[in-house]
Amino acid sequence: MSLKPQKRHKALQPLSREHHHGLLLSWKIRAGFSKDIDPKRIRHYATWFFENHLVPHFELEESHVFSILNSENELVKRALADHRRLKRLFNYKGDDLKTLSKIEEELEQHIRFEERILFPEIQNKATEAQLRLIENIHQPENFKDNETDVFWK
Repeated sequence: MSLKPQKRHKALQPLSREHHHGLLLSWKIRAGFSKDIDPKRIRHYATWFFENHLVPHFELEESHVFSILNSENELVKRALADHRRLKRLFNYKGDDLKTLSKIEEELEQHIRFEERILFPEIQNKATEAQLRLIENIHQPENFKDNETDVFWK
């Protein structure tokens, strides 16, 4: 017997769409590796994505979404630790190939964790007023990709 996926509350749907773009970043990194693209090109795109999409996404989650659960909640602690680790990886100036490989892996794992475990828990615990607040604060973004170097195609 398989469990039916829980329908995401409309207040959290824009965040889930942003997660989809994050998963695409991981895919683009893997595609760049498979095409033997210079890691500096991939890193340039990943840095752009981080600054323009992940930083604001992390800020919204940390200030308005995670607070629905207690700050001592183990799921929240894990998500915050993931955010800190990802920020360090994106800001690390060392070996691009190794760093991108870690980013690709950790970002995908983090998004899967939030989508499959953390968000359902938040959705179950949130009041309608809390969900309305998230919905009012976070309007769906109109995702604009950086297509100056589409190394993944």
